[in-house]
Amino acid sequence: MKMKAAVLQQLGQPLAIEDGISVPVPRQGQVLVKLAYSGVCHSQLMEARGRRGTDSYLPHLLGHEGSGEVVEVGPSVTKVRPGDHVILGWIKGGGLDAGGTVYEQNGRKINAGGVTTFNEYSVVSENRCVRLPEGVPMDIAVLFGCAIPTGAGIVTNTIRPAKGSTVAVFGLGGIGLSALMATRLFDCAMVIAVDVEPEKLVLAREFGATHAVDSSESDPVEAVYRLTGGTGVDYSIEAAGLTATIEQAFKSVRNRGGLCVFASHPAHGEKIRLDPYDFICGKRLEGSWGGMSSPDEDIPLFGRLYREGKLPLEKLITKRYRLEEINQALDDLEERRVGRPLIVLGEHS
Repeated sequence: MKMKAAVLQQLGQPLAIEDGISVPVPRQGQVLVKLAYSGVCHSQLMEARGRRGTDSYLPHLLGHEGSGEVVEVGPSVTKVRPGDHVILGWIKGGGLDAGGTVYEQNGRKINAGGVTTFNEYSVVSENRCVRLPEGVPMDIAVLFGCAIPTGAGIVTNTIRPAKGSTVAVFGLGGIGLSALMATRLFDCAMVIAVDVEPEKLVLAREFGATHAVDSSESDPVEAVYRLTGGTGVDYSIEAAGLTATIEQAFKSVRNRGGLCVFASHPAHGEKIRLDPYDFICGKRLEGSWGGMSSPDEDIPLFGRLYREGKLPLEKLITKRYRLEEINQALDDLEERRVGRPLIVLGEHS
């Protein structure tokens, strides 16, 4: 079987759209999936742009959130079977962890990790697959591979805000908006959305924000303190991907127990600068690995919340692209022209 894929040949250069790539037969613990859709997130953008440091696996495939149909399974796979519609994601769930895959094209090897989605077909580890929840369309399903479990997971698994809590969300990309939506599941007194894009701040109001702060026009830390009567918020969530916003989100939480959780990936080598006295005063800082989500448990939960209308995920997908337009999608994401780009790879309902 041959396929088309976007290949990272060299860091900082556009992805190459390559045809005629041979798809290997899935080995033990692996699943062959025909992709329907792929998402594009900042982690993939930074990897392609060379902002994650050196890369010893070039050339290789990219993409870590998608949806598709199982074509074939390797030995010992019991979680899914041919014909199943599945969500693919980078967060490991139940099942075998079979590691990466090597594809070939005219004798040249092309590397891939446990899951890739910028390709028409993908051989993935069993533990990167979750069956599509009932009532979730294949395009919306893409968001369940990264944005939803990470963003919403920070709220539902990590902070779990008590009644009357105050929350600030810094950065309104896919993860930030997913976190913002999840705050609606709790009885928060105040939810402050912070971003530099007016359009995203308008959308944030629809997603449950009680207040919106344009950080291009005012200091967001001062704005948060003003809105909370000088105390700061109980929780802040940072999803903008910048060291500066991690610092701002941390400064925005209250003394004596305020918690800042971040899930972003600033460029390799960048450092955050924080005042140690803030820690003495009881402010807390915590990183999040995928929102502490367990895909096999959390994806069905988020699927139910979507069906009940509590997670209006269709508003996150702002533009669709063909695989041949993947570099335009990356550029648009970097320039903040889109929210969560969607790559259309096949004909699926």
